[in-house]
Amino acid sequence: MQEALIKNKNTKNKRTSSSKKNISNNIIFLVLCVLVVVFLAPILFIIINSFKGKFFISDNPFSLPTKETFVGITNYINGLEKTGFLGAMGWSFFITTMSVIVIILFTSMTAYYITRVKSKINSIIYYLFVFSMIVPFQMVMFPMVKLADTLHLANPIGMVLLYLGFGSGLSVFMFSGFVKSIPLEIEEAATIDGCNPLQTYFKIVLPILKPTTITVAILNAMWIWNDYLLPYLVIGLSTKYKTIPVVIQMLVGSNGNRDMGAMMAMLVLAIIPIIIFYLLCQKHIIEGVVAGAVKG
Repeated sequence: MQEALIKNKNTKNKRTSSSKKNISNNIIFLVLCVLVVVFLAPILFIIINSFKGKFFISDNPFSLPTKETFVGITNYINGLEKTGFLGAMGWSFFITTMSVIVIILFTSMTAYYITRVKSKINSIIYYLFVFSMIVPFQMVMFPMVKLADTLHLANPIGMVLLYLGFGSGLSVFMFSGFVKSIPLEIEEAATIDGCNPLQTYFKIVLPILKPTTITVAILNAMWIWNDYLLPYLVIGLSTKYKTIPVVIQMLVGSNGNRDMGAMMAMLVLAIIPIIIFYLLCQKHIIEGVVAGAVKG
């Protein structure tokens, strides 16, 4: 009799805990749904207004296009003609691609060296990289512009060097955390087989760093592609090397002379490449972040 009562009590407890777990899961699901809506709402807002006439966007920006307000792809054509968007996309693609490649190559090698070679100097260098992540860009903005002008960095190659400097802190931090998780025995075996340090790095270590490498590439690509302030300050509006955010900002105009429809259309075109890149690589993000941060 007592055993039956105990079993019934245990069953009720399990049902109660299961019910509470289901309620908590439902709450979490609803919260996540709300967050998805919050994050996607601006993108939907831009897409809707990219098909509306520029005079109707200000009147009712949150309404769907109607027969009166719908202008088809006119905004896209106007935006391409006014901004030189295709040329800006080419320069953005070049700067983003080269910057990501250079950041991955140099920061991963730096992280490998300062992690494997233990010394006080390397420890100081590591903490300097970490400290650089918390320094606001506004603190170094004006000295950086002056230095860029002095060194003639107002060109795509110069932008790559500047992005290497600004992107090194987070990248070295993530790579260092992952390198610590790689067993030394693997590198020792490679050395016994006749590999020198460079061969060990490129043939053994770098392939193992793939998850963190993809994560670093995604984070830096999204940042560099969407960055407006650094290209605007260094390259400016008077050169042919303008990037996508800079030419889109030109559509704002002055004295109220702005083409909101064309600007919305160009924003849609600007986010398409980075969304495609993100979707292709998203499965590696969690794996890379967890491996790089937790192991560190």
